[in-house]
Amino acid sequence: MSRNLLRISALAVLATLLAGASGCSGSGEEKTPEAGGTKGAAPLKWGECGAPTVAQGGGQAPPKDWQCATLYVPLDYAKPEGETIPIALIRAPARDKGKRIGSLVFNFGGPGGSGISTLPGAAKEYEALRARYDLVSFDPRGVGRSAPVECEDDKQLDAYYAQDSTPDTPEEEADFVDNIKKYQQACKTKSGKVLPYVGTENAARDLDRIRQALGDEKLYYFGISYGTELGGVYAHLFPKNIGRAVFDAVVDPTKTAEEGSLGQAKGFQLALGNFAQDCVDRGEACRIQGSTAEEIEANILKLQKDLAAKPIPGLGGRMLTDSAATNGIAQALYSQELWPLLEQGVDEAEGGQGQLLMALSDALNGRDQQGHYSNIGAANAAINCADSKDRFTLEQTRSKLPDFRAASPVFGDFLGWALMSCTGWPVPGAWETPDVSAPGAAPILVIGNTGDPATPYEGARKMVERLGSGVGVELTYKGEGHGAYNSGDKCVQQAVNSYLLDGKVPGANTVCTPSDSSASAAASPPGHEQE
Repeated sequence: MSRNLLRISALAVLATLLAGASGCSGSGEEKTPEAGGTKGAAPLKWGECGAPTVAQGGGQAPPKDWQCATLYVPLDYAKPEGETIPIALIRAPARDKGKRIGSLVFNFGGPGGSGISTLPGAAKEYEALRARYDLVSFDPRGVGRSAPVECEDDKQLDAYYAQDSTPDTPEEEADFVDNIKKYQQACKTKSGKVLPYVGTENAARDLDRIRQALGDEKLYYFGISYGTELGGVYAHLFPKNIGRAVFDAVVDPTKTAEEGSLGQAKGFQLALGNFAQDCVDRGEACRIQGSTAEEIEANILKLQKDLAAKPIPGLGGRMLTDSAATNGIAQALYSQELWPLLEQGVDEAEGGQGQLLMALSDALNGRDQQGHYSNIGAANAAINCADSKDRFTLEQTRSKLPDFRAASPVFGDFLGWALMSCTGWPVPGAWETPDVSAPGAAPILVIGNTGDPATPYEGARKMVERLGSGVGVELTYKGEGHGAYNSGDKCVQQAVNSYLLDGKVPGANTVCTPSDSSASAAASPPGHEQE
């Protein structure tokens, strides 16, 4: 289990659930890796794509007009002429070649999500942008086909995720700590060489190599969830290389790992309350018992406790535990489109059938129907632990649980105990919080969603403040789910498309609501154009 729940776009979540995402098998790979010297990246050699690997999440090959390539970058940027690692890329060429702006590079979050497998499944959402951009994504280092981090095998991971992740007794605590140690030892044994180099700063340096290899003078970028943290670090390292950039579902750059996890506890509890209120508003059509949102939340909390005492049948002989159920509930809160599945899953679990909640949990953990895991969990742990300095003892974790429980009766214990995920990790963390200050950078559109569970709304304002004066431009979406652009809201999409396609920066503090057809920017300064 990572130190917090995955911060990955709702589109990536939906693609995983539908098992329809496409990817690249690495066709078009350069036969001779570049040395990775100080002169930057060699031009890419694009070729045909194949189906994604298990590590990328599986699925079908993308359409024939999509292309794949491999870029080689230094494993250690302190030794630029030394060993290299591959970075897998995919692109969909722009529709209008005569009006092409350049490449728009996506990171859908995680950390640990495969851009290779996510972009083709999500591409229809960005068709307006494909008119003038090549849509490009990649597997960051440690992910998918880019020197993937490997830890436990499928059978071991089934056991790992079946553990009690909210221990109540000394014996359960000992088992919990032992399982973490075994997992970390497997990571060290199988991937010790790459673990020191998978952090976000190195990924940001890779991103600039990608820009160079694409032949773009500036980076045009769309970062979602963790992708906003990666984008912020890139902007700090290469402020003059920022072209037009959008950050959606923003990670708060001012929060430590502990503070971020506590924020997620509050965010998921808020989203659960919104889901419960929606259920109440639909009256008898709602399948969960309760005449108020509080009663529905209480029933879900009771379900957790019942499962802790007696798990129920899940999938393939596995049992739905309270930990798996909590994971599944969290998964469904990433998108309002998944609320009907959450309602159905809770109702069925109350009746003794845990298949749907376990399927949701499996999707968050990267497990397919054949029992194979992608490497999203391993990469998530490795990147988080390479970034964050936070390491908590058992005693420190126990002392913090009351704050987590106060923040969320449903998710508090789950996220509180996850603080120990990096304790004993074989690589030290790089920072308390990332530096995203980017003086001199072009405007970056920063979008916060008031109902976002995984990256609470307040993070957008903090990102704007930390980017610096004249850089961050905040847009608020008063909606539900993780992210704003992929909600389909016309106001948000018009603002983003106008900026990315035409360089028109929306007015500061623009506000969009789901019923709006255009941005509301009362008392806000007018927008301006960015070349």
